[in-house]
Amino acid sequence: MTAAPRTPASSQAAGAAAGAAAGAAAASGGGTCGADSFLAMWRDLLPVGRHAPSGGYRRHAWTQADAECRAWFAEQARARGLAYETDRNGNQWAWLGDPEAGDAVVTGSHLDSVPDGGAFDGPLGVVSSFAALDELRARGARPHRPLAVANFGDEEGARFGLACVGSRLTAGALTREQAHALRDADGTGWARAAERAGHDPDAVGPDPERLARIGAFVELHVEQGRALDLLDAPVGIASAIWPHGRWRFDFHGEANHAGTTRPADRRDPMTTYAATVLAARALTGTTGGLATFGKVAVEPNGVNAIPSLVRGWLDGRAADEETLAALVEGVGRAAAEHAAREGVRVDVTRESFTPVVEFRHDLRDRIAELLDPERPRSVPVLPTGAGHDAGILSAAVPTAMLFVRNPTGVSHSPAETAAEDDCLAGVGALADVLEGLACR
Repeated sequence: MTAAPRTPASSQAAGAAAGAAAGAAAASGGGTCGADSFLAMWRDLLPVGRHAPSGGYRRHAWTQADAECRAWFAEQARARGLAYETDRNGNQWAWLGDPEAGDAVVTGSHLDSVPDGGAFDGPLGVVSSFAALDELRARGARPHRPLAVANFGDEEGARFGLACVGSRLTAGALTREQAHALRDADGTGWARAAERAGHDPDAVGPDPERLARIGAFVELHVEQGRALDLLDAPVGIASAIWPHGRWRFDFHGEANHAGTTRPADRRDPMTTYAATVLAARALTGTTGGLATFGKVAVEPNGVNAIPSLVRGWLDGRAADEETLAALVEGVGRAAAEHAAREGVRVDVTRESFTPVVEFRHDLRDRIAELLDPERPRSVPVLPTGAGHDAGILSAAVPTAMLFVRNPTGVSHSPAETAAEDDCLAGVGALADVLEGLACR
C-alpha cells in the first residue's frame, strides 16, 4: 500500500476527483465498491503531512498539514452528497440522513498524527469509514437510521500535550478554560492556534445535544500491537481500553559549568532524571504495567552546562487502575530517592488521566454476530493499551472498536503498516457492521 509521494496540493485535487467519481457513481445508482474507493482515497491522502527525512507524518493540530487533511475530509463528504459540518469543538462530520433524527450510527476516527508517526494510526479509520459507506451504496443497502463519518480533532495531542482534545471537549471531559490553558513547545496557546486556523476558540465546550443524537459509535483502527497477527486474524473487536495517563516530572537542580564543577559539588537533575527512567523501565518489567518516558525538555540545554531543570513526561498504562496507581507511585518514589541523594528537588504533576473503558458488551456481541453469524465467538476480542476517541465518548454514547491486523505490531512510527488485503477486510467488516446496525 504505497504510492509515489505527491505534493499536498495535487493530492487534494486527486482526492477531489476520486471523491467526485465515487459520488457520481453512487448518485447514478451503481455505486463504487468500498475496495476501489478505499485504494483511491488512501493513495490521495498518503502524501499529506509526510516528513521526507523520516518517512513519517507530522499532521499536528491546527497546522497546515492538519488543514489539508480537514479539507480532504470536507471534499470527500461533499463529493458523496453527504451533509458536512464542523462542530463547536473543531470536529468534522459527514451525514447520510437527517442529523436531527437521532439514534444515529457514527463511525470515523482522526487524521492527526504523533511526531513522525505512521500512515495508518487514525487515517485508516476515516478512509475506511467513507469506503464502507460506498460499499453500502454498492450493495443497495437502505439505512433506516442516520449514518455519519467523523474526524475528531487533535486526538494524538502531539502539539499541545493532551490527547483527544476534540472528543474530550465534546464529552465535557475538558473545559474551555483547560483547553485555553494548553501551550505548545513554542508557547503558542491552543486557543490562538485554533483561531489562526479559522475556528472560534470561545465557542468550544460540552455538546450534549449532539451526543444525544448518537445511538452507537464504531471506530475502526489499526491494531497497535501483534495480537491479531499471532491469532492469524485480519480483524478483531476491542474489549476494553487500559487506564492510562501522563505525568510531568520536574527535576530542579543547579546550573553550573560542565568543565569546572567537581562531582561532589554538583546538583545535576539530569542524573536524577536518567535514574528515574531506568527505574520506570524496571517497574515495567515487574508490575505488568507500562511506564515510558518519551519526551524531555532541558534548561538551559547547553552542551557545556549542567542543567538547572530537566522536565520529563511519563506515559503510564496498565490493565487496571490499581496496578497503574502502584506503577506511577513506584516511579515517583524512585525519583524522590535519587533526587535526595543528588541534592535535587522533584515535583510530579498529573496532566491527564483516563480511567479503564469497558466497551458495551451488548454492542460488542452484536458486532461479533454481524461479522460471523455462524460462529460469533470465533471473532477475536482483545483489550488495548492505546487510548482512542471511542474511549472518551463511551461515557456518553454506546461505543465499540474494530481493529485491523498490524503484522509487526509497530505503531507511532514510520514503520507502522498493514497489508492491503487486511485493510480491505476491515472496510468489508465495517460495512457489515454499519449495514447490520443501520439498515436492518
